[in-house]
Amino acid sequence: MKRRNLLTAFASCAASLALAAPLAQTAQAADVPGVAFVYIGNPGDAGWTFAHDQGSREVEAKFGNKIKITRVENVPESADSERVFRDLANKGNKIIFGTSFGFQDFQLKVAKDFPDIVFLHATGYKKAPNFGTYDVRMYQGAYLAGVAAGYVTKSNTLGFVASVPIPEVVRNINAFTLGARSVNPKVHTKVIWINSWFDPGKEKQAAETLIGQGADVLLQNTDSSATLATASEKHVHAFGWDSDMKKFGPDAHLGSVVAHWGVYYNAVILQVLDGKWKNDPVWWGLPQKAVNLEDLNTSAISADAQKQVAAKREELASGKRDVFTGPIKDQSGAVKIPDGKTLTDPELQRLNWYVEGVDGTLPK
Repeated sequence: MKRRNLLTAFASCAASLALAAPLAQTAQAADVPGVAFVYIGNPGDAGWTFAHDQGSREVEAKFGNKIKITRVENVPESADSERVFRDLANKGNKIIFGTSFGFQDFQLKVAKDFPDIVFLHATGYKKAPNFGTYDVRMYQGAYLAGVAAGYVTKSNTLGFVASVPIPEVVRNINAFTLGARSVNPKVHTKVIWINSWFDPGKEKQAAETLIGQGADVLLQNTDSSATLATASEKHVHAFGWDSDMKKFGPDAHLGSVVAHWGVYYNAVILQVLDGKWKNDPVWWGLPQKAVNLEDLNTSAISADAQKQVAAKREELASGKRDVFTGPIKDQSGAVKIPDGKTLTDPELQRLNWYVEGVDGTLPK
């Protein structure tokens, strides 16, 4: 759940500007509760920050002038972020969201100095009386993408462009593979790690390498649209990630695993305003409509495959199916999750092994 290490010179420069003059939309009344969102990047038109920004727009539409929204962009995961959080707290915001994992320690430090403000952190794990965490179960969408990929692939080789070797990304690789092998046991997934959340150049190179190794359907756990665009150039298929990326390669696009952060933002803001917020970690998925596989390419995905995706989506959403319920084997063929056992959330958050069907070695 580690978001997003974009400490480039551009981001640092933009962050300095953000500190001097944050991008903000202000309401008319001075006594309206303030709600602030801190972004690691620029929302742009796709990806991680874009998805969070779309959520903040849903908040704006729901609450209107009942709250005051502030957005600060291009904030690096460094001491600069502490100054941003402290500035937002000093300005009296009632709720402050940090939308990148690397903000966690800096945001928590500020939270301890402002006990009357609610600080909420995306993808983190630490806790204080006024500091809570939230996340979405992207692995459920990755599983559904795998189901579609298992039908579409002709080479039985899938490719995964991976960011950094942490449990979040390993979960998504495993879920993608499990979904594919649930309908096509011959499938194998090749993985290339780029050790970055956002590096379009490296993402493109990784996608090209995977395609060269025979992969004809790609998924990524990175933030740019480079994987899908490369798949389009090479005439294979791929999925969008975090947001709908269809426009970057319509013919190649099989669907997008989309995070709907607005579902959580609207709910938690209402809880805080009504004095009903409870500081419990939130990890929402298909049942709460916080994650989904969307905009399926019906020209490339058969009717049977579409029915399988829909059926498995319903099973996951209803709780009849869990992605990580056994029996599940690891790469060696040993049963890692026994029949009938389901990994708990703490176990999912420590996942550090590949399932059967994933090629290669997990980096240390």
